[in-house]
Amino acid sequence: MRRPVETWEDERPARAPRAPKGPRVLREPPRRGEGSPRKLGRLLLVLILLLMAAAIAYAVMFMPKADPGQDNGAPAPTGSAAPPAASGKPEPSGSTDGSADGSDGPGSQQPQTSRSAAALAPGYTLRKDAEGFEVGVPKDWQRSPANADRQIRYGSDGFTLLVVPGRDTVKSGGSDPLDYQRDKEPELQPFRDSSWSSSSGLRRVDVGRQAMAEGQFTWQESGGREVFVRNLAMIVDGRYHVIQVIGPENDRDKVTEIYEQAIASYRVAG
Repeated sequence: MRRPVETWEDERPARAPRAPKGPRVLREPPRRGEGSPRKLGRLLLVLILLLMAAAIAYAVMFMPKADPGQDNGAPAPTGSAAPPAASGKPEPSGSTDGSADGSDGPGSQQPQTSRSAAALAPGYTLRKDAEGFEVGVPKDWQRSPANADRQIRYGSDGFTLLVVPGRDTVKSGGSDPLDYQRDKEPELQPFRDSSWSSSSGLRRVDVGRQAMAEGQFTWQESGGREVFVRNLAMIVDGRYHVIQVIGPENDRDKVTEIYEQAIASYRVAG
C-alpha cells in the first residue's frame, strides 16, 4: 500500500507567533508659540522698557536738584555789565533801550552823587571844581573856564571831558533823560546837525529815585575830524547833569577809559 506523498508546504516549519504590540503612544503636538524666539524677544523688550522706566523714576525722585540761583558753569558774558547801584541804593530794576543794536554796553561804573568818589586808576586825579562838583581826570589835563552855556571842559591831546552841572531843569527838559539826551541836550546838537553821524547803546537806567540815560555817538566836526563820544545825562535834585567825553573815532578805547573814570568819580557837592 502506497504512502501518501507529503507536500512541500507540509514540510515548512510553522512561524512562531508574533508578540502582541503594546499600545501606541500618541505624541502630544507642541503648543502654539511655545519656545518661539519671537515670544522670547517680546519678553526681553518688555523687561528692558520696565528697567528704563524704573531708572527714570529713580532719577526724578532721588537725584539732587540744581539750585536755581546757583552758577551752572556757563561762561560769563564778555560785554560790559549793567552799572552797579550808587550811594548804597538797590540795583536798578530795569532799563529802557532807546535803540538797542547789540553794541557795547555802558560803563561798568556809575556817577557818585552823594558820597566820596571811588578810587581812581593810576594816572588820574580828582579835581574839585568851583562849579560845585568833583570829577576824576587825567593828571596833566587843563581846565577851561565855564562858557555861556555853563560847559566846563578838561582836556589834552585831542580828548575832551565836558561837564554841565545842572544847567537845565526837569521842568524845561522833561522828566525822561532818554528823551532829553536824544532830542534836547545841547551838547549833542553836533550829532543832530552832522550829515555823517551814528548812535548806539542808547538806554535809560533808573537807580532808586535817580534817573539817567547814556549813549555812544559818532559825528564829523566842522573841521572834518571824525569823533567818538560817550555821553551821560542824569537828573540830580530836579536838574540835568551832563558828562561827555569826546575823542578821535579811531581811539574808542581811550575815550571809554576816560568816560568810565569820570562817571565813577563824579560827585555833586552837597
